[in-house]
Amino acid sequence: MRVLRRRRGTRRRRVAGTPGIAGMPRAARVLLGCLPGLAAVVALVLCSYGVENAAETGPRPAGHRPAATPSYAAPRPPIVPRSRWLGDAARKQPRPRYGDRVAAVFVHHTDSPNGYDCADAPRILRDLYTGQTGTRDWDDIGYNFVVDRCGTVYEGRAGGVERAVTGAHTQGFNHRTTGIAALGTFTAGMPVPRAMIHAIAALSAWKLGLTGIDPRARVRLVSSNGLSRYAAGTAAELPALAGHNDGYMTSCPGAALHARLPEIRQLAARLQGRPAGPQEGHSRHAASSDPGALRSPPQAADRRWGP
Repeated sequence: MRVLRRRRGTRRRRVAGTPGIAGMPRAARVLLGCLPGLAAVVALVLCSYGVENAAETGPRPAGHRPAATPSYAAPRPPIVPRSRWLGDAARKQPRPRYGDRVAAVFVHHTDSPNGYDCADAPRILRDLYTGQTGTRDWDDIGYNFVVDRCGTVYEGRAGGVERAVTGAHTQGFNHRTTGIAALGTFTAGMPVPRAMIHAIAALSAWKLGLTGIDPRARVRLVSSNGLSRYAAGTAAELPALAGHNDGYMTSCPGAALHARLPEIRQLAARLQGRPAGPQEGHSRHAASSDPGALRSPPQAADRRWGP
């Protein structure tokens, strides 16, 4: 039987002549060997870009969205800080209390002499503070702000002028409100200085504008104390810029100053950039200013913290 033997070199020549990786030049084989790694790098870059691009263009969580700016905001007027007028007369007091927003402003008068020099206003404020925290045993001065007859605005109660500090100015309605006191007595027949009217309007426009409330509107507030004009828990519709006697049985802020409140409301609305409209105070806008039901503290707390 004849056995066929393969010639030497035949297999080597066939492999060398076969098309494929083995038949390619060494440089080409090296390049092809690197392609899987290059492809992985390119894929990683594209993937990273896609994720990053999606993070930039995709919807952001609601909690990280910037707060909306009210449509009608007024500039903040100059305010003298309480440290300037109080000095070392400050007493130890509890931490301030806060509401979630300011829904209304109550205007007061301090029932003090009118013929003062405006340079003496800081001293008069210190006397008011001493009387309220000493004789009446309040934790702090009751008003959030005080305005003198020259139109200077002073920070009253501690806690921050831009925050919704709960004051002690209108029993039953201290929460979600700001108390602005006119330094002086403005009973019937007493002139109200023009600078004071403008300052009260500017301050009210700024504070109410922080929550988008029209100074001419009416808002719904809930009484927290039966000693007010309304039983505790009663919802009352009051002017967004009200007098002390709108919420409490008193002659404050005096007949003369109370009579100027319509003018102050209109001026505050203009400072917010709102269009003129005498019916604005009775419009449906009041519904959007509704602060809702309040979680009222006990009545005793209102008495301890002022009227």
